[in-house]
Amino acid sequence: MAVEQSVVLNIWRTAEWLELRFARLFREHGLTLAQYHVLRILRHEGRPLPCLEIAARLVTEVPGITGLIDRLERLGLVARMRSEVDRRVVNVALTPRGLELLGQLDEPVDRLHRQLLGPLSHDELRSLNHLLEKARAAAGAL
Repeated sequence: MAVEQSVVLNIWRTAEWLELRFARLFREHGLTLAQYHVLRILRHEGRPLPCLEIAARLVTEVPGITGLIDRLERLGLVARMRSEVDRRVVNVALTPRGLELLGQLDEPVDRLHRQLLGPLSHDELRSLNHLLEKARAAAGAL
């Protein structure tokens, strides 16, 4: 097996392993990975965003951003509002309940990051991050 194939398989296995661990954590709080990422994006931005901008910032592609936002809205975690500048644009805002849930998740998420990647030193983590970014950039995926 070529070294490139081995690396790709290792990346897939590792991504699957990480995704499973985080999916379990978020499921305990009634969220999916994609829903958590929408909330995280909105908190980081600090202002309402159009649905398509949220979709563009997600870690993984989501075929139905509207349905994803619908479910978050039903949970009371986000609210939709029409843009005052362009009534065709629907912005999504984080609600106080959504912000509270993210606050509850901050420590468990940080703890899981440390648990899963704790065996690696700070320098190893920086190198790994750099190498993954370099591989994606070379493939035009950044």
